[in-house]
Amino acid sequence: MLKFILKRLGSALGVLLAASLLLYVLVINSGDPLADLRESNADNREYLMEQRIGYMELDQPWYARYWGWLSGASKCLIGQCDLGRNINGIEVSGLLANAAASTLRLVLLATIIAAILGIAIGVLTAVRQYSGLDYIVTFLTFLFFSLPVFWAAVLLKNYMAIEFNDWLVAPDISLTTSIVIGVVAGLVMQMLLAGSLKRRALTFVVTAAFVPLMLQYSLWLNFYRYPQMGPAVIVVLTALLALSVTAMSVGLKERRVLVPALITVVLVLGMYYATFNLMLDPNAWILVVGLILAVGIPAVIGKLMGGRLSKMAMGLAAVVGFTGASLTLIDHLFRAWPGFLQIKSRPISTIGSSTPNLQGGFWDHFLDNATQLLLPTILLAIISLASYSRYTRSSMLEVQQQDYIRTARSKGLAERTVIFRHAFRNALIPIATIAAFDFAGLIGGAVITETVFGWKGMGEMFTTGLNNVDPNPVMAFFLVTGSAAILFNLLADIVYALLDPRIRV
Repeated sequence: MLKFILKRLGSALGVLLAASLLLYVLVINSGDPLADLRESNADNREYLMEQRIGYMELDQPWYARYWGWLSGASKCLIGQCDLGRNINGIEVSGLLANAAASTLRLVLLATIIAAILGIAIGVLTAVRQYSGLDYIVTFLTFLFFSLPVFWAAVLLKNYMAIEFNDWLVAPDISLTTSIVIGVVAGLVMQMLLAGSLKRRALTFVVTAAFVPLMLQYSLWLNFYRYPQMGPAVIVVLTALLALSVTAMSVGLKERRVLVPALITVVLVLGMYYATFNLMLDPNAWILVVGLILAVGIPAVIGKLMGGRLSKMAMGLAAVVGFTGASLTLIDHLFRAWPGFLQIKSRPISTIGSSTPNLQGGFWDHFLDNATQLLLPTILLAIISLASYSRYTRSSMLEVQQQDYIRTARSKGLAERTVIFRHAFRNALIPIATIAAFDFAGLIGGAVITETVFGWKGMGEMFTTGLNNVDPNPVMAFFLVTGSAAILFNLLADIVYALLDPRIRV
């Protein structure tokens, strides 16, 4: 494995080196970095030109400038990056640190959401091949994949920011609108749950009646300005997840998996009350440590009680613990929401990654960052969602034709066992490649998204450097995206061997 990794890294670094040289030459020959000063009428024009020449080392030949950048970039391997200065004399390393943190936060979240939802949709449509649900999802995925990014961003800014902020001042949903939403939800649910005609009709009627009632009840509670959840709702949702995930994976009769999951539900309730005062005004470290404990403790319980199914028990208990911790976090966000609206009456902003000079505590800043992330994350996730769902569907359909799947079915195994324990794992192998390319591609594709939403990230740094014929910011952008492509493709190769023991490096 070590020899394989070193060989892949060597070849990837060679490609990265050649690409960096080509990009550097293209950028420095794309225009004149002194063009604006040559046309200036300022008295100190000559001084400003000499200053910029010094910042950008324009008095050096291009190969000397490239070698200087390459030497500084190679120091990143020992944690001492020197990426030069930009056109204004500012260290690019500092700019890159802030820009990369902003962009990676956005891209990582969008990738996770797109992967989870896309894989789930792909599996569902593969199981329901050629059904109404399959045709509708296929149409929507191609629609999302072909959306022009700038146009979709403008629509999101108008309807999910401007219009939503106006609506939030005095929330109202008419009875007619509630009924229409209920009918649409009923049609979707009956397609998702499928079954006999009688079951579909019952699902539609129950959903079409329940949704309008809940919408009107939420208005009566003024839920949208004063949301509430509470421990009872957290326990019910966590317990339903524990039961449903266990039923889909090994069945409810398998107590060695079900009991650890239910014990985790009880632990979630206990931790809710034990950490309530601490969570009123926490910090980032408290949340990180709490999340680790919420996953680690249930995993240990699953390991001790799972027996021969210990891996399955560990995984399900950890998922339940993570979900319970997430719901607890949402509960505290709900409690902080009314105070946040008093500080920021229009919560969904259309520009920037954070609100300057925002007053308030930890949860207020958390909500501000979350609402600023919302629109660009939705946009990037929708675009990637199409790829994940289509590739997952194709991979699942291919795997289901294999002999070992037919053998598993002929032995009388439950369909959920065939799908999730035999077909799904092997179907993930090509998805690992898609995820690797998608993450690196999103960083580059986020340039347009960041421009539309005024997001001060790597995209903004890249476009500014390109417009100013300033190679150092552009090369810093390339360094991050190229390194991400190398790293994630290497991880994809390693994941192959983990998913399928037949694959050897």
